[in-house]
Amino acid sequence: MGSVFAAVGTALPETMIPVIAILFGTDSSRHEVGIGAILGAPLMLSCLTIPLLGMGLLTFASFGKRSKGFHLNHDIVATDLEFFLTSYALALLIAVLPSSPALRWGTALFLLFLYVIYLKRMFSREASGETHVEPLYFARRSATPSYTRIGTQILAGLACIIGGAHLFVEMVQHIAHVLNISPLILSTLITPIATELPEKFNSLIWISQKKDTLAVGNITGAMVFQGTFPVAVGLLGTPWHLNFYALSSIALAITASSILYLAIRLRGGWNPHYLILGAFFYIAYGLIVYFL
Repeated sequence: MGSVFAAVGTALPETMIPVIAILFGTDSSRHEVGIGAILGAPLMLSCLTIPLLGMGLLTFASFGKRSKGFHLNHDIVATDLEFFLTSYALALLIAVLPSSPALRWGTALFLLFLYVIYLKRMFSREASGETHVEPLYFARRSATPSYTRIGTQILAGLACIIGGAHLFVEMVQHIAHVLNISPLILSTLITPIATELPEKFNSLIWISQKKDTLAVGNITGAMVFQGTFPVAVGLLGTPWHLNFYALSSIALAITASSILYLAIRLRGGWNPHYLILGAFFYIAYGLIVYFL
């Protein structure tokens, strides 16, 4: 639920930005907006959202609503991080090495295949017991709504997401022009915060309800999705020539995620106090953009 359905569902608004900007745009500024959206999400998720989750856990614990430790299915979280690190390392490798269109397309197809493998592994797991389904908006009084109602709500939500993505891309281009800054940098910083961070506050709600695996999976599962599908869009639709700022965002996200992964494998879990320190990676990117 957390790593697949919640993660992909909340990542869709963020994902539509590069799809609209890259696949339905031709000028370079739109491509920069798209690449910034692709790279901004993993940076925010690993270096800002997870630290906020640690801060939220400690806050709820201080009010006596729960204990101060994470109660996670560490195997699920570690699997998420393994798939993300593999896919995002490939994105970095293709960016720094000379690559042909055939190599980019082959890597894009491999990333999509990698996500299919990830889905297969996730769906083969047993239920964790943390599931709870809210009523459908288009059928508030029905405990088992029809597939027609479900499909209608999905299509209505998708239409709103696509319309919002078109508007967002145009506004980012306009703001970048007015402020005379790179659309890639602006998109990297504001796109994930505007489109995905609000949705990730679901994780804080689940942390308060002691549904830790669901809360963390919502974030790490989104990292897997953002490291595969949107990156594949970038590889298919652009030359994938990344500048220093773009490469820095990838390097910081990989570094932060590697530390999270090693904490599980070597120490057996996460300490929420240490998670908060991960925010310094996000601050570091801000300093790189400002001073360099």
